[in-house]
Amino acid sequence: MIRAGIIGAAGYTAGELIRILVNHPEAEIVFAHSESNAGNRVCDVHGGLIGDTDLRFSDSFDLGGVDVLFLCAGHGRSEAFWKEHRMPAGLKVIDLAQDFRDEREGYVYGLPEWRFERIKGASRIANPGCFATAIQLALLPLAQAGLLDGEVDVTAVTGSTGAGVKPSLTSHFSWRTDNISSYKVFEHQHLLEICRNLDIDRQRINFVPIRGDFARGIFATAHTVCGLSEEQAVKLYEDFYRDAAFTFVSPLPVDLKQAVNTNKCIIHLEKHGSRLVVTSVIDNLLKGASGQAVQNMNIIFGLPQTSGLKLKASAF
Repeated sequence: MIRAGIIGAAGYTAGELIRILVNHPEAEIVFAHSESNAGNRVCDVHGGLIGDTDLRFSDSFDLGGVDVLFLCAGHGRSEAFWKEHRMPAGLKVIDLAQDFRDEREGYVYGLPEWRFERIKGASRIANPGCFATAIQLALLPLAQAGLLDGEVDVTAVTGSTGAGVKPSLTSHFSWRTDNISSYKVFEHQHLLEICRNLDIDRQRINFVPIRGDFARGIFATAHTVCGLSEEQAVKLYEDFYRDAAFTFVSPLPVDLKQAVNTNKCIIHLEKHGSRLVVTSVIDNLLKGASGQAVQNMNIIFGLPQTSGLKLKASAF
């Protein structure tokens, strides 16, 4: 069994990570660390886990007693964590924050559809951001084929869980329900990793993030001038993702519920005049966070990518 430890275990992404790991056939959770919830039952904080685990949050941990460590604290806190603690030899680390997504200090960017071979031999993984996952998977086939040479317009709507568990004005139910708004237009922090990995100048991608009035999921639409016909574009994408465990090209228009509660990314392509329109849907807490983290764990430890991740979409 893979012995797993979790730092920052009380948030949304950690809750989903625990949900996956307690049902994973090859993994067990050794500790779920949370200073603010130490001693409390995990299922009292993550209510969906009642009956699934008797685990309690701890305020202490032994890094030498686990094979893999998931860092689920806020952005900036992973780097601070390693300034205070020594990394034992042989420990695998999967960081769900944005601290090491530039691949410094030996981290490998954990997008399996792009970095599979490097992930296999890695000991440190920087898990991608949620918007970054949906948008990169929408555009990677074009970028890798050298066809992403013009401006790209992207609009992506995200659920309220993307804002984290800590309440704020724009995640409060009474504000969010029956409401919609844009934010960080052209300036979202995930643009750094998107542009770096797609090798596209930041001035050529026009990204408008939108807060949706639903809890989870990302519905992203990207369009750009492209010389391929729709049939050629579909073949390019189908060939690119032929061996991908969780990314699929749909011949029919996609909707959010096809991906929510799964580790899937589902893509649909349409050609309108000179522009190729690519729609990409994911669950921001799974393929955009904890599900992809477990997918990376599976790759590192030589397990099938789908281990513990055969999850049913909430399609109805």
